[in-house]
Amino acid sequence: MCSRHKKGTQQTEALGRSRGGFTTKLHARCDARGLPLGFVLTPGQTHDVQGFGPLFRMIGERVEAFLADRGYDADAIREQIAAAGVEAVIPAKSNRRNPVPHDPTKYRWRNLVERLFNKLKNWRRVATRYDKTKESYLGFVALASIKLWIPFVHEA
Repeated sequence: MCSRHKKGTQQTEALGRSRGGFTTKLHARCDARGLPLGFVLTPGQTHDVQGFGPLFRMIGERVEAFLADRGYDADAIREQIAAAGVEAVIPAKSNRRNPVPHDPTKYRWRNLVERLFNKLKNWRRVATRYDKTKESYLGFVALASIKLWIPFVHEA
């Protein structure tokens, strides 16, 4: 008998168990206007640090500051950001022994990322992940992102 292996596993399709059930995490990168620039999809149980590397490597132009929430507060991430010559605006976790200060006025701009997720989740297919494969889900996220970019294309 020949055994057949599965084509798509939970890990390859970015599906995983978390407190909310069988989910995925969508990590996003946006510009100063809150427009999407890139996405990374990870399984639901993975830590936010796993999505940082691919998003940070997407940086092509000069960035003044990297704004992120407490989930990205790790020494390795801060070192990588500093090596690129970018200011890290990440609040310290409450259990950090040596809290690192951040600029609270710049941190207020992080709500642009939250508003981006709000706009993307207006599409039910993005909010609930109807798609089975990682590629088709990210493809629809890209289509929703294009819809957000259309009003700004002819601006410049």
